[in-house]
Amino acid sequence: MTDNNEVTYLEAIRQALAEEMERDSSVFVIGEDVGAYGGAFGVTKGLHERFGEQRVIDTPISEALIVGAATGAAMLGTRPVAEMQFADFVACGFDQVVNQAATMRYRMNGRVSVPWVIRMPSGGNIHGSMYHSQNPEGWFFHTPGLKIVTPSTPYDAKGLLKAAIRDDDPVLFFEYKYLYRRLKQVLPEEDYIVPLGKADIRREGGDISVITYGSQAQHAMAAAQQLADEGIDCEVVDLRSLCPLDTEAVMASVQKTGKVLITHEDWKRGGVGAEIAALISEELFEHLDGPIRRVAGLDIPVPFSPPLEEFYLPTVEKIVSAARELAAY
Repeated sequence: MTDNNEVTYLEAIRQALAEEMERDSSVFVIGEDVGAYGGAFGVTKGLHERFGEQRVIDTPISEALIVGAATGAAMLGTRPVAEMQFADFVACGFDQVVNQAATMRYRMNGRVSVPWVIRMPSGGNIHGSMYHSQNPEGWFFHTPGLKIVTPSTPYDAKGLLKAAIRDDDPVLFFEYKYLYRRLKQVLPEEDYIVPLGKADIRREGGDISVITYGSQAQHAMAAAQQLADEGIDCEVVDLRSLCPLDTEAVMASVQKTGKVLITHEDWKRGGVGAEIAALISEELFEHLDGPIRRVAGLDIPVPFSPPLEEFYLPTVEKIVSAARELAAY
């Protein structure tokens, strides 16, 4: 295979959708403008022509309707893949996600499952301001019954989406708009999945464990390379899934390095990083050689102004600065 076979993060997601729809007739796509228009970002482009309007379903502008219809259809044996035009808008379907789909297996004593996937384009760096740039994984991380997936590469985006579609529980699939067309990768020609709940050690190192996910994994890798030039050897742990969380990979890395830096784009207060920090403190306190550091979004609405958005976001420079302080501790 040559570089001509490289596909973008966005195209990898489209390939996963098409392949799973071809493999399983119970898989269908539902959302606003996912049909002939091809989706807000073009992810579903071509699926309407290939699979028809019965399996690529346009809806009114109502996220409550989209999630509710997907939940009912999933309970009846299909595997819906719903699209939010922007992850922020899932708030309009919040009740259906957390009080209906997430609890269904428990309420029905295991007799009924909800095997849907909700695709959620999320994140900043696009100057979209609030309503179009948030990272709402923290809203759902607290809720039992949901699985949360956060790919950072085209390979993982395709493999994790295929695994999510085949999973028998509701899965929230966070896609990072910033990565859609910026990343390219050669993907295997054969069918593959990336198992949910398995982290990837993107870079091995012995000085600091950088624990991350989603778009921030790319910044973590860039920071790790810069720090390596300064003699600071970082291990980058890309979680890939938040629920289930690969605690074994996290613990093994922390025991190896003794220092921890957690970075994600979501707000710092009450974010996923706070839970990981608490878990490490409870289980591995005696292995720590310094305070756990977090580099995350500021606790303010996402600004529209590009300079203000950069101030708000966790950047490569902020990771490098925090790692330097931690290395010197």
